[in-house]
Amino acid sequence: QVQLVESGGGLVQAGGSLRLSCTASARTFSTDAMGWFRQAPGKERDLVTAISQDGLTTFYADSVKGRFTISRDNAKNTVYLQMRSLKPEDTAVYYCAATSLRLLNWGLLTSEREYHAWGQGTQVTVSS
Repeated sequence: QVQLVESGGGLVQAGGSLRLSCTASARTFSTDAMGWFRQAPGKERDLVTAISQDGLTTFYADSVKGRFTISRDNAKNTVYLQMRSLKPEDTAVYYCAATSLRLLNWGLLTSEREYHAWGQGTQVTVSS
Protein backbone atom coordinates (compact mmCIF):
# COMPACT_ATOMS: atom_id res chain seq x y z
CA GLN A 1 0.00 0.00 0.00
CA VAL A 2 1.62 3.22 -1.15
CA GLN A 3 1.72 6.09 1.31
CA LEU A 4 1.77 9.71 0.20
CA VAL A 5 3.07 12.58 2.31
CA GLU A 6 2.52 16.19 1.32
CA SER A 7 4.53 19.16 2.47
CA GLY A 8 5.01 22.82 1.61
CA GLY A 9 1.70 24.36 2.56
CA GLY A 10 1.41 27.55 4.55
CA LEU A 11 0.21 31.13 4.67
CA VAL A 12 1.03 33.45 1.79
CA GLN A 13 -0.18 36.84 0.61
CA ALA A 14 -2.16 37.20 -2.57
CA GLY A 15 0.16 37.28 -5.54
CA GLY A 16 2.71 35.12 -3.80
CA SER A 17 3.99 31.64 -4.56
CA LEU A 18 4.22 28.27 -2.86
CA ARG A 19 5.54 24.89 -3.90
CA LEU A 20 3.92 21.74 -2.61
CA SER A 21 5.64 18.38 -2.61
CA CYS A 22 4.22 14.90 -2.34
CA THR A 23 6.52 11.96 -1.73
CA ALA A 24 5.44 8.38 -2.21
CA SER A 25 6.70 5.44 -0.20
CA ALA A 26 6.38 2.86 -2.96
CA ARG A 27 8.88 1.99 -5.66
CA THR A 28 5.89 1.72 -8.00
CA PHE A 29 5.49 5.50 -7.99
CA SER A 30 6.54 5.74 -11.64
CA THR A 31 3.67 3.46 -12.70
CA ASP A 32 1.01 5.80 -11.27
CA ALA A 33 -0.40 8.99 -12.68
CA MET A 34 -0.67 11.63 -9.97
CA GLY A 35 -3.22 14.28 -9.17
CA TRP A 36 -3.52 17.26 -6.87
CA PHE A 37 -6.97 17.94 -5.46
CA ARG A 38 -8.11 20.71 -3.18
CA GLN A 39 -10.99 21.22 -0.82
CA ALA A 40 -12.08 24.63 0.41
CA PRO A 41 -14.26 24.98 3.52
CA GLY A 42 -17.83 23.98 2.78
CA LYS A 43 -17.01 22.82 -0.73
CA GLU A 44 -16.38 19.52 -2.47
CA ARG A 45 -12.91 18.24 -3.17
CA ASP A 46 -11.98 19.02 -6.76
CA LEU A 47 -9.14 18.06 -9.07
CA VAL A 48 -6.71 20.90 -9.68
CA THR A 49 -4.11 19.24 -11.88
CA ALA A 50 -2.76 15.85 -12.87
CA ILE A 51 0.30 14.40 -14.54
CA SER A 52 0.98 11.23 -16.46
CA GLN A 53 3.31 8.49 -15.33
CA ASP A 54 6.18 9.74 -17.48
CA GLY A 55 5.52 13.40 -16.74
CA LEU A 56 4.97 14.31 -20.37
CA THR A 57 1.24 14.94 -20.18
CA THR A 58 -0.38 17.36 -17.78
CA PHE A 59 -3.93 18.47 -17.11
CA TYR A 60 -5.16 21.64 -15.38
CA ALA A 61 -8.43 23.03 -14.14
CA ASP A 62 -9.32 26.27 -15.90
CA SER A 63 -9.10 28.16 -12.63
CA VAL A 64 -5.36 27.47 -12.29
CA LYS A 65 -4.12 27.36 -15.88
CA GLY A 66 -1.15 29.64 -16.36
CA ARG A 67 -0.58 29.95 -12.60
CA PHE A 68 0.05 26.39 -11.38
CA THR A 69 2.56 23.88 -12.71
CA ILE A 70 2.66 20.19 -11.89
CA SER A 71 5.84 18.18 -12.31
CA ARG A 72 7.35 14.95 -11.05
CA ASP A 73 10.70 13.39 -10.35
CA ASN A 74 10.35 9.62 -10.54
CA ALA A 75 13.87 9.11 -9.22
CA LYS A 76 12.77 10.84 -6.01
CA ASN A 77 9.23 9.39 -5.93
CA THR A 78 7.97 12.95 -5.70
CA VAL A 79 5.36 15.07 -7.44
CA TYR A 80 5.38 18.85 -7.15
CA LEU A 81 2.83 21.60 -7.44
CA GLN A 82 4.29 25.04 -8.10
CA MET A 83 1.69 27.69 -7.40
CA ARG A 84 2.17 31.29 -8.53
CA SER A 85 0.02 34.41 -8.52
CA LEU A 86 -1.99 32.93 -5.68
CA LYS A 87 -5.46 34.26 -4.98
CA PRO A 88 -7.57 34.12 -1.83
CA GLU A 89 -9.86 31.68 -3.64
CA ASP A 90 -6.95 29.22 -3.83
CA THR A 91 -7.24 28.77 -0.07
CA ALA A 92 -7.92 25.10 0.61
CA VAL A 93 -6.50 21.86 1.87
CA TYR A 94 -4.47 20.36 -0.95
CA TYR A 95 -4.22 16.59 -1.39
CA CYS A 96 -2.08 14.52 -3.69
CA ALA A 97 -3.40 11.22 -4.95
CA ALA A 98 -2.20 8.29 -7.02
CA THR A 99 -4.10 6.50 -9.77
CA SER A 100 -3.37 3.39 -11.82
CA LEU A 101 -5.29 4.76 -14.79
CA ARG A 102 -3.53 4.20 -18.09
CA LEU A 103 -5.94 6.03 -20.39
CA LEU A 104 -5.83 9.56 -19.05
CA ASN A 105 -8.46 12.16 -19.68
CA TRP A 106 -9.82 14.96 -17.52
CA GLY A 107 -13.17 13.29 -16.97
CA LEU A 108 -11.68 10.11 -15.55
CA LEU A 109 -9.03 11.96 -13.56
CA THR A 110 -11.64 14.04 -11.74
CA SER A 111 -13.24 10.92 -10.25
CA GLU A 112 -11.93 10.24 -6.76
CA ARG A 113 -12.87 6.57 -7.19
CA GLU A 114 -10.02 6.18 -9.68
CA TYR A 115 -7.39 6.93 -7.02
CA HIS A 116 -5.98 4.19 -4.80
CA ALA A 117 -3.88 6.33 -2.46
CA TRP A 118 -4.25 9.75 -0.86
CA GLY A 119 -2.05 12.00 1.18
CA GLN A 120 -3.16 13.52 4.45
CA GLY A 121 -3.50 17.00 2.98
CA THR A 122 -1.66 20.26 3.48
CA GLN A 123 -3.28 23.61 4.20
CA VAL A 124 -2.73 26.52 1.85
CA THR A 125 -4.04 29.88 3.00
CA VAL A 126 -3.87 32.96 0.79
CA SER A 127 -4.53 36.28 2.49
CA SER A 128 -5.87 39.28 0.63
